[in-house]
Amino acid sequence: MSPSWPIWLAGIVVLVAAGVMATFVPHARRRRQRRDEAWAAARSAIEAARIRRDACVATVPEADDLLAGAEAVAANGGGPHAAERAERDARRAGSLWREAGSE
Repeated sequence: MSPSWPIWLAGIVVLVAAGVMATFVPHARRRRQRRDEAWAAARSAIEAARIRRDACVATVPEADDLLAGAEAVAANGGGPHAAERAERDARRAGSLWREAGSE
């Protein structure tokens, strides 16, 4: 056997590791960016719902429950699906308060 086989083996290991990293890093960045964007939208919707709640003179129990649920999901964190659920619930609560305020 030639004494250069360890060099070839090391080269193959480096090439495989580089390929894995070249694939993994962009996907991880996209996942993190998607999660961060989803949570930013959820926090914005929750804050808008709180403002509508404070501006509404009527009491809307369903909207209170939806906002409490959205805040609980936001407190627990999670991935983009949890953020989308929190955003959806907060937007629904905000629309209920807007409808109650216009009556």
